[in-house]
Amino acid sequence: MSHADSLTLASGKGHRDENFPVASFVLRRDLRAPVMAFYRFARAADDVADDPASAPEEKLHLLAQMRATLDGRSDADGPARALRLALANRPVPLTHAHDLLTAFERDVTKLRTADWDDLMDYCRYSAMPVGRFMLDLHEEDRALWPLSDALCAALQIINHLQDCAKDRRHLDRVYLPLDSLVRHGTSVEALDAPAASPGLRAVIADLRKDAEQLLDKAASFPAAIRDRRLGMEVAMIDALARKLLDLLQRRDPLSQNVHLGKLAAARIGFGAALRRLVWAR
Repeated sequence: MSHADSLTLASGKGHRDENFPVASFVLRRDLRAPVMAFYRFARAADDVADDPASAPEEKLHLLAQMRATLDGRSDADGPARALRLALANRPVPLTHAHDLLTAFERDVTKLRTADWDDLMDYCRYSAMPVGRFMLDLHEEDRALWPLSDALCAALQIINHLQDCAKDRRHLDRVYLPLDSLVRHGTSVEALDAPAASPGLRAVIADLRKDAEQLLDKAASFPAAIRDRRLGMEVAMIDALARKLLDLLQRRDPLSQNVHLGKLAAARIGFGAALRRLVWAR
């Protein structure tokens, strides 16, 4: 363990494998390096928390090592050290990265979600710091944080719905609120079936509607961003999120594909970025 860092448990997943664009071509060139450093840090921490073969104690040790490296108390973790150096001369606090580590620590120690408030508290640490980081990096007004938070929480819920069966199968982790499962007369075990039951479909439909409401709350976000390039990327993300919600309305995540192919995602994203560019003129 003494010579290991978070990359020891790397999944091999990269930024091109994500649902949403990461440091896309529309972002300012001078900011892509710190964005990628933040992404690689988050990906490494996520891989640690999600590794199905590692003991919780090992995962928590590696996450603590990442936290110590962020603070400069250690240089043991490569991705955390790279992020710390990438932000050394920029007006961006490391708080956002620390918040992500809090979420990943919860992933290791907390396998169930009680209710909507519990889910939103998780999103506060797992998703919202990403948007806040991007806004701070672009020196945008922090008054935009509530819009960003709503968008990021919606993206997190979409991810939870897409991966609900996989998370249960590989990690026994369930983000669907337990009170919603009970309300619809079903249980965690419904995720073990080859297809969603009517009760589980109702739970998914409720969360899908909640995510849609969050996207609607964030609808003015792309146009409110001062940096035109960042606004274009956010418009791309919003369009992709809405398409994924459409898939989740029509398909069963237990038995059907609810992910976008690369060509479809590129077409949807490019169209949204172009519309945002036209609006900005």
